[in-house]
Amino acid sequence: MKPSVEESGSDGGRPSVRALAAGSVGNFIEWYEFGVYGYFATVIAERFFTPTGGGPVEGLVKTYASFALAFFFRPVGAALFGRLGDRIGRRPVLILVVALMTGATALIGALPTYAAVGALAPWLLTLLRVVQGLSAGGEFGGAVAVMTEFAPPGRRGLYGAWQSFTVALGLLGGAGVAAGLATVLTEPQLTAWGWRLPFLLALPMGLGALWLRVRLDETPPFREQSERSGGEQEAAVERLPARAVLPAIALGAGRVMGWAAAGYTFLVVLPSYLQTALHAGFREALIATVLANLGFAVTIIPAGLLSDRVGRRPVMLTGAGLVVLLAVPLLNLLQDEGASALVKGVAVGAAGAVVGLMAGPGPALLAEMFPTRVRCTGLGLAYSLSNAVFSGCAGLIITEAVKRTGSVDVPAYYAAAACAVSMLALFKNPARKAGRADAGDRADVGDVVRRR
Repeated sequence: MKPSVEESGSDGGRPSVRALAAGSVGNFIEWYEFGVYGYFATVIAERFFTPTGGGPVEGLVKTYASFALAFFFRPVGAALFGRLGDRIGRRPVLILVVALMTGATALIGALPTYAAVGALAPWLLTLLRVVQGLSAGGEFGGAVAVMTEFAPPGRRGLYGAWQSFTVALGLLGGAGVAAGLATVLTEPQLTAWGWRLPFLLALPMGLGALWLRVRLDETPPFREQSERSGGEQEAAVERLPARAVLPAIALGAGRVMGWAAAGYTFLVVLPSYLQTALHAGFREALIATVLANLGFAVTIIPAGLLSDRVGRRPVMLTGAGLVVLLAVPLLNLLQDEGASALVKGVAVGAAGAVVGLMAGPGPALLAEMFPTRVRCTGLGLAYSLSNAVFSGCAGLIITEAVKRTGSVDVPAYYAAAACAVSMLALFKNPARKAGRADAGDRADVGDVVRRR
């Protein structure tokens, strides 16, 4: 029997490649910006959140509060743009969200600081962070839907892994630009105006992303779904009962919470943690972050490929289990003044690598939990809810907990606890067996609906 478009994904090689490029470039910009904000958190705290007499820790907490607020608008964006993507198509929504993300990021680079406009500065920055949160919430669902729906048979894990891989590239790009500026500019120059340059670079990148997405076709599964419903895609979306969708969203959020918490702990929060808790220099902290993100990038694509053969959950369980076992020893190694720089570099690279084991299969796992008619909304909400709590709040929680307890092991406990809960969610499988290794955990919601 000839497979449906839903199973086969792409109807040709070139559309698949275009879909990967169009989906990837938006993810790159999104995570480049979020990485830059995290890497320059101490500078932003000084310029926007620390009036005369304010302490550096106080300013850093406020900076991470703004960081967290943007993440809490991600679920709103996932619901808003996800519904649009499920009703009118993936392509127009991806064009809209990358335009919003690009504009907001570039404007951050042009904002006046606290010294220039007083209390208005942090409010303007927070407003732009909200716009970024809304657009980022719509980006993930649309991009993953496009990548996995264009994927050839048995390659959803690989194609979905490119979403995570471009996350790593975005974080590496942000870290590389930050490290380069820290090397070329003096500290006063970096603090005065150099921090603006990475945000302004988002403008040409965003224009390139818009060009790619304007040329993108609609996905074959969405076209087939629209034809089956007689063009009434909105009615098809409404017919799927909320009582079937909401449990799968909650389960999906639980499955990726370890990825969210460990990823932001080891890949984004690490520079500020090393500076404030371990008193490392700015350059040393950025180098450690680059090494962590390199380790992250190296394992993502192999993990996605492996998940196409053995299933998504075994690979993700391995990554979550390794974080539970290794988080505290790895952090203790970084704290050891007698350990060599090489050993510490290997440690942060290993921390990033185990996160990659979760990030590789994660997008495909979420995409396969939801049928076409609610895929953008379902996977976008599951991912953004998890990230709002366990990524967006990571810096705030860790900084406050270290401040209150005096324990420098807090980041390890945070990541390990989240991964332990994620392992429990990954063991739970309400869907019937699909009988195909390449399908992974296939369409939990669809199975629930068909059984009703």
